Amino acid sequence: MKSILYRIGMLFSWMIIFNYYLLSKWFDFNFYIYIFMMLFIVFMGSMIMLNVDKTFPKKIIRVDKGSQLLILFTYSLYLEIIITGIYIFTQDVLDWNILLTHFIGVLILGNIIFWSGMIRVYIYSVQLGFKWRILGFLCGWIPFINLIVLFKIIKLTRNEVKFEKENYLTNTSRAHDAVCQTKYPIILIHGVFFRDSNLFNYWGRIPEQLKQNGATVFYGEHESASSIEESGLEIAKRIKVIVNETGCEKVNIIAHSKGGLDCRYALSNTEAKDYVASLTTVNTPHNGCLFADYLLEKISPKIQNFIANKYNAAATRLGDKKPDFMKAVIGLTSKSCEQFNQHVLDMSTVFYQSIGSKMNHASSGRFPLNIMYPLVKHFDGQNDGLVAANSMEWGDEFKFVTTPKGRGISHADIIDLNRENISHFNVREFYVEIVHDLKLRGF
Repeated sequence: MKSILYRIGMLFSWMIIFNYYLLSKWFDFNFYIYIFMMLFIVFMGSMIMLNVDKTFPKKIIRVDKGSQLLILFTYSLYLEIIITGIYIFTQDVLDWNILLTHFIGVLILGNIIFWSGMIRVYIYSVQLGFKWRILGFLCGWIPFINLIVLFKIIKLTRNEVKFEKENYLTNTSRAHDAVCQTKYPIILIHGVFFRDSNLFNYWGRIPEQLKQNGATVFYGEHESASSIEESGLEIAKRIKVIVNETGCEKVNIIAHSKGGLDCRYALSNTEAKDYVASLTTVNTPHNGCLFADYLLEKISPKIQNFIANKYNAAATRLGDKKPDFMKAVIGLTSKSCEQFNQHVLDMSTVFYQSIGSKMNHASSGRFPLNIMYPLVKHFDGQNDGLVAANSMEWGDEFKFVTTPKGRGISHADIIDLNRENISHFNVREFYVEIVHDLKLRGF
């Protein structure tokens, strides 16, 4: 009820602001009414900044303010059209000076409201992404289409505010429970063609969510593209460093994509097995990818070497010491994984479990997953845009996730790479549940 009254009050006040000059000429207000209206306008105009709950993080508050300003701009635009239309049709003789002055005033005030809101959501919103920022800029000057884009921006940012507020309240309510405070710390292992970076976290908002709920989080810090054996050795060294520096005795590993194979090798072929309590693989191609076999067979060695050399050169500039594109890709073929599974056996002292997901259609994922999905589906069936669903299962337990309708969960979505809020799937809470389960198991 309070929210509804607030909206009605704001709409009324902005109606007066937009049509102040027109109304004053229409009803011939005296000087004292002018003063009263101006004070009322200043008071109500400031209410939008005071109506937002300040208990939430500043970023959420700023997106909230911005989206509310855009809503008020939209409503005010409709009211302006109605009131101006009534004025025009009820006057016997139109005073064009009044209309021109009114139009200039509305243009100035409308731009103040609009840009105050738009700048806030452009700077602080996560869910707008690159796509809607560009569309907003390109379509902002096209009549009618700009309103459609504006409605979409408002919808995205309002949903973002609702989602983030609920997430914040959930974390706040259980802060003292430390639901993710496991006996052993968590080490997150990235997949192929990525590196751990402070500028752009491979795991999106997941690590921060885990930390807020008591988890201690480390990263693998291994190279982006190497053979499974070489990556496994790197990870084993990293585990030993963490154990020695923290005295934690063991770690819990959560590994995505090829990282799961790298970790399985490390556990089976190095002393890392003595320092690992659990391994959770996420969308890992344990049985390989048939489409990878196909591509290697169809693409000429010359093109393969060209792509590999370009990647290796770029990866070296970004920090890799000995990147090897071809070894990384070959390790993901079904033939290689079949041999791998015969020789790399699970350790009885380590708890193994796996997670998988799938996209519901090609448009579910961003580039290049949207292009890869039908190709992988042709060879491997249901998939996440890269890995077949039937290749993801490994260990004592397997959890498979998707959404009941809509996009499903892609290879990138399952690690929050794009920081998207997905309907029917809260990826941050999903990892809280995973880590909480490890805690309950005594790990």
